[in-house]
Amino acid sequence: MAEDSSPQDDELHLPRTAVNKLIKEIVPHARIPNDTRDLLLSCCSEFIHLIASEASEISDREQRKTILPEHIIEALTGLGFTEYMEDVKSVYQEYKVQAAKRRREKSKLEKLGIPEEELLRQQQELFAQARAQQLQSNPEYQMMMQQMAVAAAATASSSSSSLQQQNVQVDTPNTTSEQ
Repeated sequence: MAEDSSPQDDELHLPRTAVNKLIKEIVPHARIPNDTRDLLLSCCSEFIHLIASEASEISDREQRKTILPEHIIEALTGLGFTEYMEDVKSVYQEYKVQAAKRRREKSKLEKLGIPEEELLRQQQELFAQARAQQLQSNPEYQMMMQQMAVAAAATASSSSSSLQQQNVQVDTPNTTSEQ
């Protein structure tokens, strides 16, 4: 790496453990010294930087702010990595399938397999059970609920009577002016 690299460049590396895991998967029986691992880590980071830079230029040319998978594929082709296209496209298709599967699994309702109406019925049943339990264990709560019911009934009846009064008042001026 260049000596004039900024501190930000030093932070732009793949995690060492991820690279070590890849090495073990690819060559499980090989012994690879740490300096070779460091070199491989630097090469991987530089490769990703190269592809990302090229894809960014393609994205800019298309006047897009987001680098799309198609830009990465075009960047690989433009940089001469055409022999990897089949593998890249295969991995991309796998990713799309997995992403779609994750989106479907996200919905807990779908995951439960219970219709929404049934869940609503169960929720209302649980609320009713909680209210009954609260009424049995707390006489103050029972009194408060009764007061709320009376107040709601009074509000409802006063609303309907005030509506009737408004109707009468609307009719009343006509009858008084005629007299």
